[in-house]
Order: sequence, then structure tokens, then C-alpha cells
Amino acid sequence: MGTYTDECRKLLELVGGKDNIGAVSHCVTRMRFVLNDPKKADVEAIEKLPSVKGTFTQAGQFQVIIGNTVSTYYNDFIAVAGIDGVSKDAVKNAAKKNQNIIQRMMSNLAEIFAPLIPAIIVGGLILGFRNVIGEIKMIDGGTKTLIEVSQFWAGAHSFLWLIGEAIFHFLPVGIVWSITKKMGTTQMLGIVLGITLVSPQLLNAYDVATTAAADIPFWDFGFAKVEMIGYQAQVLPAILAGFTLVYLEKGIRKICPSVISMIVVPFFSLLIAVILAHTVLGPIGWKIGSVISNVVNAGLASTFNWLFAAVFGFLYAPLVITGLHHMSNAIDLQLISDFGGTNLWPMIALSNIAQGSAVLAMIFLQKRDAKAKEVSIPACISCYLGVTEPAIFGVNLKYGFPFICAMIGSAAAAVVSVGSGVRAAAIGVGGLPGILSILPQYIPTFTICMVISIAVPFVLTMIVGKKKLASGKMETADVPVVAATPAAAATAAILDYKEGEIRAFLSGKVIKIEDVPDKVFSEKVLGDGLAIEPTDNVLIAPADGEIINVMDGSFHACGMALKNGVEILFHIGLDTVSMNGDGFECFVKEGDTVKAGDRLIKFDPEKIKAAGHPTVTMMVITDEGSSGGIEFKTGMEAAAGKTVVARCL
Repeated sequence: MGTYTDECRKLLELVGGKDNIGAVSHCVTRMRFVLNDPKKADVEAIEKLPSVKGTFTQAGQFQVIIGNTVSTYYNDFIAVAGIDGVSKDAVKNAAKKNQNIIQRMMSNLAEIFAPLIPAIIVGGLILGFRNVIGEIKMIDGGTKTLIEVSQFWAGAHSFLWLIGEAIFHFLPVGIVWSITKKMGTTQMLGIVLGITLVSPQLLNAYDVATTAAADIPFWDFGFAKVEMIGYQAQVLPAILAGFTLVYLEKGIRKICPSVISMIVVPFFSLLIAVILAHTVLGPIGWKIGSVISNVVNAGLASTFNWLFAAVFGFLYAPLVITGLHHMSNAIDLQLISDFGGTNLWPMIALSNIAQGSAVLAMIFLQKRDAKAKEVSIPACISCYLGVTEPAIFGVNLKYGFPFICAMIGSAAAAVVSVGSGVRAAAIGVGGLPGILSILPQYIPTFTICMVISIAVPFVLTMIVGKKKLASGKMETADVPVVAATPAAAATAAILDYKEGEIRAFLSGKVIKIEDVPDKVFSEKVLGDGLAIEPTDNVLIAPADGEIINVMDGSFHACGMALKNGVEILFHIGLDTVSMNGDGFECFVKEGDTVKAGDRLIKFDPEKIKAAGHPTVTMMVITDEGSSGGIEFKTGMEAAAGKTVVARCL
């Protein structure tokens, strides 16, 4: 009998029994269930179980927080339930059945475009810069552009189109690749299919409108003719073609004998997908995309465009929280393809600026709070440069009212932007640099919109914030800042380590556990602690002790126990369990004795960011042992192995 057998039997009953479990897995702290009928789970009774520290539902998963012993608990549970656990990705996919069709569509669209965002942003910046040097008459009294008077800039203007064309004209290649990657099929086939949509043999999509029907080239098969039209910068034809290829490959593989599958599966799946792409899917996708862009464009050009703008500007920031904001990329790209510009993207840039402006007001309101400024100042800078998550999660949502004030300012700026017809030539960086992506004739108006998105949130946040300060409802305690120590990644045991000290486990900014954008940590469900925004990539032991668990397979987390019984959980990044160990290298195993400074886990911050996860790393005290408590020190720059970030009392 396992340690938790009796309790697991009770949990099985409370989640609705074996038949109600669609899938189950675990991460380093939580059991993750996909329930066929979530209403059957008795949440109140589950939270009363001895080992359960809390529950919540997220992305279609019912998550039961257990803590460090979750791996043992999980093993006992699947033994009692008589079911097999599955991978985290399988649970994630199974969880989508608890979403409605619209939620699934938006979720899939967001997952397709997420890997493409870095390239799209680079392309937007480059095209914006080309607009500045090639379209704005700023030389000789406003009569000539920079490329008209300088051969260097004329050459740069021509050269940079190489990158812009590669990203936007050949976007279908990236889309089909992303679909095959997401769906787990052959990515190279996706790339080939994408290339067939933009082949130089085809009439460029941008030239179709100006080419007479009789002059459009075609393939003549005797019994039928197929127009040789390319789908440069087209989104929906690529999406339809990509999913067709995926399901063809999966379907043919199921019925094909494994002996010949290496030849038969790729040949027939690719051939049929290419034929369908150019005869059925491409024309249909083009038509649907045109209808959508025409409807959106008509709405933005109608007499009620101010209402559309106000709603979109107000609600865009909440969309960022859900991750569904990526869906706007497809509409933006279709608008750019059909009309040579988009009204949506300028509103996105203004929304980001508005969130940063609310944070700027908080900096002034908390000018005596050194610890708060450690978070708000870099969050404000990153937000103005287009990265909103630190501002939204680290400051604005934490206090609430700055987030609402920013949404109001965003709506006001959006109304002026759409009312003035402001358009962007490309998707760029969604902050102050976003002005580079605006069509030259609209830059002066967009500048006014930027002023609105800065001034309105700032003023509103200051007004509301001062009232809260006066009523004592907003904490602004003075906190001394500890001098930063030069960062250095320790890779060997610390010679000057003293018993009871807990040294920095990474180099970087030390923040309060309450500021971590995950309620399991911020609400101290597992225990108190702190977190570090890392500037290096090797997690080290902060004290002498023993490794008590390692998250096998994903290696994103581990636990250790000190000699006085204090148990510590380390968790690298948020939701990094879904990376399945990609980018992580573990140097220890359960039962190992370690010294302060010994390497525990090496990780790749860029891979974590590319996967869409924050790199913030948590240290949670899950058991205080025989210590008299733990004293935490935050609000400073720490050096791994050198700075004391906590002390056992």
C-alpha cells in the first residue's frame, strides 16, 4: 500500500470517479486533471483532504495542488484509479475538449502565430524604417526623401527589402511549418507545401488585381485548367493547406503498412495537399480572408467606427492576459495584404503605451517605495518598448486601478486613431517604436494618439492613486535598497558559507513571491519564499543539504532539504513543465548530498522565452523544519552563491 493510497481513493471518488477522468498528469506541485464533466468534482471536499493545499481550474484543466510529494501522490493515485497517466501535452490537448469551438479556434490560431511573432516584429520594424527613409520628405526643405539624396541610404532601402519580403511575402511558408510543428507531423513537408504557395513560377498575389483575367497564367491538364496564382502574404489559404496536409499525413499513416510508409505517406499526403491547395483551398481561403478583411475594414470606416475602436482599445489588454491577442495578427496581415495597411495594429501599439503610462504614474505615486520601483521602473521601460507582461502582471493587475485606467486611456487613443484613419504598413513593436510602422502620412496624427495614450492613463492613475494613498488603501512603505553585488554564476561549493544562510540560487533581481504572476506561488499556497529574475542560467544550491526530489523528464524543478529540516522547492520559469525538458540539463538526482554553490540545473533562458514562458525562478519554503522561521531579503540585485537572500532564524 502506498503512502497516500487511502486519500487517493477519496480523491478519485471526489473528482467523479474513473469514468469522469479524461486524462491526468502532474507537474512539480500539482495534479492536472481533464475531467469529462467538471461539475462532478466536489471542490470543497477535495480542498479538505489532508495533502491538498488548494485547487483551481485553468485552460480546461482541474489542478489539485499537492506540493513536493506530488510525484509519489500521483503514482499512488494512478495505481488506485487503475488508469495510465499521460504526457503534459496530451493533457493540454485533452483539456481543449472543455473549451467551446470558438475558444479552441482562437487557442489554435494563437499557438500557430506565437512562433512567428519574432520574425513578424522584425519585419515590421524594417518596413517601418524603410518608410521613414524612403517616403518621408525631410531633406531640402521637405522636398526630397533621404534615399533621393544619399546613395548609401538608397542602397540600404533596397537591401532591407530582402528581409521584409522574406518575412511577409513568404509568410505562408512559416504558417504551414508552424501548423505541422504544432500538430506533430513532418515539418519539412510543411515547408515544401508553403513554398509551393509562393513559388516564383506563380503570378504574385500582389499583381492579381492589376492583371487582366485573360493574362493570368494557368496549368492546362486537357480536361481542366488551373490558374497559376501565388498566395504571398495570404493567411487563410496557408492555414487551410497546412491543416489539410496534417490530417492527410495522419490519415494515410494509419492505413499504410509500416514497411512502405516512408515513401507512400509523404508522397501522397504532399501531392494531394498541393493539388487541393491550388484548386480548392487557396481560392476559398483567399475569398474568406477577403470577406473578413472587408467586413473589418468596413466597420473601421463606418459611421460607428468610434464604437468599434473604443471597444477594441478597451478590451485589448485583457486579451493579452488570456493569450488570445495573437488572433489579431491574422486579421492585421490580411488587412495589409488587401488594403496596403491596417487600422487595428496602431490601436495595439497604443494599448501597450497606455499600460506603460499607468506604470509610470505608479512610479511617481510610489517614489518613496524603493522595493516597488525595483519592479515598476523596468516594467515601464519594457512596456514602452512593446513587452507588456511585466507591467500588466507585475504592477497594474496587482493594484487593479492602474490596469483599468490604462484601458480607458487606450480606448480614448483608439477612437482618435481610427477616427483619423491612421494605418500601419506592417506589424511592428507594440510600443513607442511602433511609430516606425505607421504609414508616413499618418505619423503626425499617430503622434497625437500616443500623447493621449500617455497622458490619460497617467492622469487617471495619479488621481485614483492619490485618493487611495490618502485613505491608506495603498501600501507605500519605505524599503531600503541593498547595494547590488556583481553577478557571477557559482559553479563550485562556497567556501565562506555559514550555517543557516540561504544564498542566492541565481544571479539577478530578487523579488517578492507575491509579485510572481502565478497565484499558486504569489498566494503562498505551497509556502512563503521569494523569486529571482535571472541574469544567468545555472541554478545552484543556496545552502548545504540533500536533494529530495527532481522533476524527472522536464527537469524544470527540484527540491532539497537542509540539515535543520527546512525543505526548499525551486521552480524555473512558469508553466515550463510543458517544455518536457527541452532546454534543461540536470546535474543531480534524488538522494544526492550537495554543498552550497553546487550546480543543480542548467537552463536555456532563450528557449524558455521562445516557448512563451517567463524565466522568473521561485524558491519556496515548503517546510520550516526545526528553524524558528525564515527571514527573506528582496528588492536587490543578487550574485549567485554570494548574496544572502534568506536566513534561518
